Amino acid sequence: MEVSAATRRLSALAQDSRLIVFRLLVRAGPEGIAAGEIARSLDITPNTLSAQLNLLSNAGLISCRRDGRSIIYAADYQAMGQLLVYLTEDCCQGRPEVCAPLAEVAARAACCDPLEGAIP
Repeated sequence: MEVSAATRRLSALAQDSRLIVFRLLVRAGPEGIAAGEIARSLDITPNTLSAQLNLLSNAGLISCRRDGRSIIYAADYQAMGQLLVYLTEDCCQGRPEVCAPLAEVAARAACCDPLEGAIP
């Protein structure tokens, strides 16, 4: 990843409501969530949300698709992963205890079961 792309993505996340929106989209999963539902869930006015989503989209952190009259937004997990790799690729310098917490989180994420905890 180029420094400019990392800076653009970090800048997009460096504001409270955009970070909250992005985290909501991450939790929503690849199927995403409609813009109206995001606005209702987070109590954000539609015009403010539109600006936030536009910035996140321009940074390459989210994608959108039309579904009837709704626009569905979803986190771009590949872009998020690339940013995390970029931020941590030079981690440790021979001191594994520094990166151990990151490795633990990554291991949990890689094997999480989306149906875990679901009621049968």
